[in-house]
Amino acid sequence: MIEKLIYLESIDLIEFWGINSSKLDIVKAYFPKLKIVSRGNWLKAMGDEEEIAAFEEKINAIIEHYHQYNILKEETVIDLLAGGGTVVNGSTREEDDDVILFGVNGRPIKSRTENQRKMVKAALSNDLIFAIGPAGSGKTYTAIALAVRSLKRKEVKRIILSRPAVEAGEKLGFLPGDMKEKIDPYLQPLYDALMDMIPAAKLKEYMEYGTIQIAPLAFMRGRTLNNAFVILDEAQNTTTNQLKMFLTRMGDSAKFVVTGDITQIDLPNPQNSGLVQAMRILKGIKGIERIKFNVKDIVRHRLVQDIVEAYEKE
Repeated sequence: MIEKLIYLESIDLIEFWGINSSKLDIVKAYFPKLKIVSRGNWLKAMGDEEEIAAFEEKINAIIEHYHQYNILKEETVIDLLAGGGTVVNGSTREEDDDVILFGVNGRPIKSRTENQRKMVKAALSNDLIFAIGPAGSGKTYTAIALAVRSLKRKEVKRIILSRPAVEAGEKLGFLPGDMKEKIDPYLQPLYDALMDMIPAAKLKEYMEYGTIQIAPLAFMRGRTLNNAFVILDEAQNTTTNQLKMFLTRMGDSAKFVVTGDITQIDLPNPQNSGLVQAMRILKGIKGIERIKFNVKDIVRHRLVQDIVEAYEKE
């Protein structure tokens, strides 16, 4: 008799095993010759070598499914144990080239426009991407989806999301609370995207351990960002020195995505936007890709495209 220990890393045990461990009972019923015990995030199985090998293969398939789709149904466990196709929400999941990853409850996060698809493709062969375009075109959301996918695939060890804390009408000093409470409203869109893609318990764990970091641009100074997927959002509100500082944080095995809308510059002098200057200065460098979004990429309410086009005409 041999013993096998498997650690269930970054797993919500209630979601994984179900209420009253119903899904664990299914696994136990499938392997009646094994003694299977769950203690916290550790799973222990005892039995003969051949049964243990089969058990490990099936459990790894179940774990991989959970990490990919963020959901695990009883019928999926039964299907995976029986060696069937991938099942999500009760139906077989078909492959879709536009799917970047699967978010909370197995919802597919897709590239929905041609320029979003270009951005996904560009991320495969470039370490620095500039995604420029109007609000609602999905540039930041797509960037965060790419970052979460890279983290899941273990291509990077952490995700770092940043924004310049530049006021659009109000002053930080007049907002209530400490510095974190003043800054958080600027970073809320980044939190919103992450909550679409990562279950709440896992996201909390990632943020507590620094696997995912969200911080104002000023906090980037002096750092070297290795093995990280780093996104700078609202980059049109950076100065030349700020954006240069950010770009020179790039370390080994890092990917950087810079997003912005040059029609929404909140700096006192719009001509001093670091993003506008960087687009000119860095043009033509190999390994840097620029994706330009337009009103056709807007994926919010149908009226948003009309609103943006009307303002552009004015």
